Amino acid sequence: MNLLAGFLSADAGEIRLGSTPIPQGDPIACRQLGIEMIHQHFMLVPAFTVEENLALNRLPNLHSSLRISNLIQTSLTAAKGLDWEVANDSRARDLPVGAQQKLEILKALGGDARVLIFDEPTAVLSPTEVTELFTVLRRLRDAGAVVILIAHKLSEVFAVADRVTVLRRGEFIGTALITEITSEKLARWMVGEFPPAQDIPTQELGPPVVQADGISVIGDQGQLAVRDVSFEIRAGEIVGFGGVEGNGQDELAEALACLRPAAGALTLPVHRHRIGYIPQDRQADGLALGLSIEENLLIKGVDRAELVRRGWLQLRAIHRWAATLVEKFAVKAESARSLAGSLSGGNQQKVVVARELDANPELLVVVNPTRGLDIRSTQFVHDSIRQAAAAGTAVALFSTDLDELRALASTTYFLSRGELLTGNSAETYLGAKA
Repeated sequence: MNLLAGFLSADAGEIRLGSTPIPQGDPIACRQLGIEMIHQHFMLVPAFTVEENLALNRLPNLHSSLRISNLIQTSLTAAKGLDWEVANDSRARDLPVGAQQKLEILKALGGDARVLIFDEPTAVLSPTEVTELFTVLRRLRDAGAVVILIAHKLSEVFAVADRVTVLRRGEFIGTALITEITSEKLARWMVGEFPPAQDIPTQELGPPVVQADGISVIGDQGQLAVRDVSFEIRAGEIVGFGGVEGNGQDELAEALACLRPAAGALTLPVHRHRIGYIPQDRQADGLALGLSIEENLLIKGVDRAELVRRGWLQLRAIHRWAATLVEKFAVKAESARSLAGSLSGGNQQKVVVARELDANPELLVVVNPTRGLDIRSTQFVHDSIRQAAAAGTAVALFSTDLDELRALASTTYFLSRGELLTGNSAETYLGAKA
């Protein structure tokens, strides 16, 4: 898709839009042809406001008259049609991830696109928002646009697609009309032989590792993001936190990970290095992309006695240890010295999981751990979380995916406007309003 949108140049072959060859490595020329791409990893200017990001995407050249209200009108009309609130004056860096995803979508809907490429656009949207987006995709299709949806969730493919094509490890596997293929066959196309789920034995829960009694957390804008919530997480227990994005989940997760202060009584593991944290944005918050896999693992690994002696890193021991983790967590890379930025999203996530679980944490805080991952990588991450809990780790799982919460959590709370709702039902989840 990056070739189609002009962000990369092909080593061989050609792509045509109708009879017109696609300009190689020229995204501006491709956009002028009517090709828009909504990226999984957001292409926003963090310091710009919402309206400035929208206008930047529509600015034809640097010599144009900058009338923001005119440039963003089509995007605002699209937002109104989706019933999405747009905080025009908010800076992109201050928006929750779900709002940033909406902003990316509105950027693309602001033009007169002939081809729209959506790369995992639903990962941080609520079920209601996904339904609304799919309505828009069908409307665009009916108006004559080509709509390409990159997705890993079979339910989404069957809900909206007319035709499905599967690539695996860079190779074409097959294509079919959605009415002529079953979910089982499509899953086999996607992963080959489907790996069986690991049988992880259950165990009795240990003592409380986390005790929260009436805690509140302040957000980045000075607002009360989490209001007077109470809960506990015991050793060996997976407790889920769901709800529509932007209702205090990120702030509560950061408080549990000791990255944000909390008011009230919050008891956590005494040693902070015994807290593992898997953030939802692996590229911005989970990894240093310009460093190697080994160096990223070493962020936590420096606490291992065998890797450091009298203040000096033991390079041979580090190389062996990193190679072992790469193999154990099935990270597909040439070696542990490959750059983290060169890996696929699923393998980047495996590096983060490997680093955090290798430290044998007492508490593991996990936020949307399978966002943008394929079926096989999702199962691997889920199995890793279950294994950590079986080994006695207390797990706080924050996820906007109801199926993920059902699959992993023994107890689930839902956050709405920073308040904790009890119950483990879809009705409660869907009723949580942003």
